Amino acid sequence: MIFRQLFESVSCTYTYLLASRRGGEALIIDPVLEKVDRYLRLLEELDLKLVKALDTHVHADHITGMGALRDRTRCITVMGAESQVDVVSQRVSDGDPIEIEGLRLTALYTPGHTDDSYCFLMDDRVFTGDTLFIRGTGRTDFQHGDSHAAYHSIFTKLLTLPAETLVYPGHDYKGDTVSTIGEERAHNPRLQVSSAAEYAAIMDNLKLPDPKQMDVAVPANLRQGLSQDEIEARGWSLSCAEAQALLGGPEIVLVDLRDRAERARHGEIPGSAHAPYPELDRNVRPGGLLHQLASAAGKRLVFYCAYGERSAMAVQAAREAGLTNACHIKGGLDAWKKADGPVEGGGG
Repeated sequence: MIFRQLFESVSCTYTYLLASRRGGEALIIDPVLEKVDRYLRLLEELDLKLVKALDTHVHADHITGMGALRDRTRCITVMGAESQVDVVSQRVSDGDPIEIEGLRLTALYTPGHTDDSYCFLMDDRVFTGDTLFIRGTGRTDFQHGDSHAAYHSIFTKLLTLPAETLVYPGHDYKGDTVSTIGEERAHNPRLQVSSAAEYAAIMDNLKLPDPKQMDVAVPANLRQGLSQDEIEARGWSLSCAEAQALLGGPEIVLVDLRDRAERARHGEIPGSAHAPYPELDRNVRPGGLLHQLASAAGKRLVFYCAYGERSAMAVQAAREAGLTNACHIKGGLDAWKKADGPVEGGGG
């Protein structure tokens, strides 16, 4: 496995780059905007393709690099379902898997620092964002923070993991890089409490100043861009009503870009072909399945995903590959369901 822990010194943020092998797929956790060029250079040096960028929560102390990485690599952006960020490719809930080639993470919903905070568990390690630090914990006094919720997230989710589980936090201000659940359980001074009330009394009386970049970072991080309006203005999108009118017609191929777990949980539009977004470049190039359907068979490709972000990028990629009849369903399956479009399967 390839594992890199990267540091941004202004906000003392740790960013994590993971891949199963050189030449394979990669994901990144909590990227910082100012370091995007460094991440891209490292990806090139390690011969990695970035397919997913994850944020543990809406950050208040730095501007995320997630949107910039999406724009430059067409990677999938991932955040928790509770996040109010305007555009996210994939929203996960507690227990959902996040997969790339050879690696699987599990999303753990851990509210408290903010109401959209998540940690990500992978085999022998957990990426704790701002929920749990090395010998500390994340503050709970802004962005809908809640010290009682934080206590339960830490004590019922994180501290119940095996003692040897490695803890990789989102920040460190003292120079530490890694700990374990067992160490934090024994030596973290904020965790030597007997109740949620005792923990809340500590957290509610910290009297910390606001992060220096808070007034800039939070609004920026809530607006990740990639407006689907531009795709619509070019005539490359369909409304849900327009797509429903074409449903079942011989002239189109509906292409579901979501991964298997999303399809299993949320269902699919009847008659959809499954072509996961990470395989898009191969599929739309000459010789690829989607290229053959669109060019040889004369089909019109109609992409969709969860919210429309992946499908908007897919339209751009398909048209760059010469498939000039490609379009997408604006707003994705989320908008489709709100318009009472038919859906098959799904457990939630």
